[in-house]
Amino acid sequence: MLIQKLRLQRGWSQEQLAELSGLSVRTIQRLERGQTASVESLKALGAAFEIDFSHLKEPEMNTTGNPASPNPVTKSQSISPDETLALAHVRKLKGFYIHLAQYTIVIALLTIVNLVTSPHYFWVLWIAAGWGVGVLFHGLRVFDKVPFLSAEVERLGVEKYLGRKL
Repeated sequence: MLIQKLRLQRGWSQEQLAELSGLSVRTIQRLERGQTASVESLKALGAAFEIDFSHLKEPEMNTTGNPASPNPVTKSQSISPDETLALAHVRKLKGFYIHLAQYTIVIALLTIVNLVTSPHYFWVLWIAAGWGVGVLFHGLRVFDKVPFLSAEVERLGVEKYLGRKL
């Protein structure tokens, strides 16, 4: 629950946290449901949240019991959370443009093969349409054009359920 609270306080979706931490979305979902996290996962999440990974353990699991521990947010980090989120968004954009370039090149090559082998039937259209739908959804997600999948909608839903602001 602590991971989910930190994520929502920053307005991040599970996908954004997964991107920032290098973990899978499935791992984020499991951890938010309370499953035990490995040390590697906690370190990755600690880096994404810019806190010491030992602070990510739930209170009943914290074996150090050091009440005099300093503020978990490290001041030595040179990248702010906003900059980290911006970098993750740029990585998503890069991934989309690579996907689009791969689609364009492969479909162009398949079109040539189609014209050489069977010019009377355009079977390449089926491949272009199927893969094109994937590229379209990838673009919609990267450019945040699917409103019901955004982090803002997720945060608003939690606030409505709790009856208070996060």
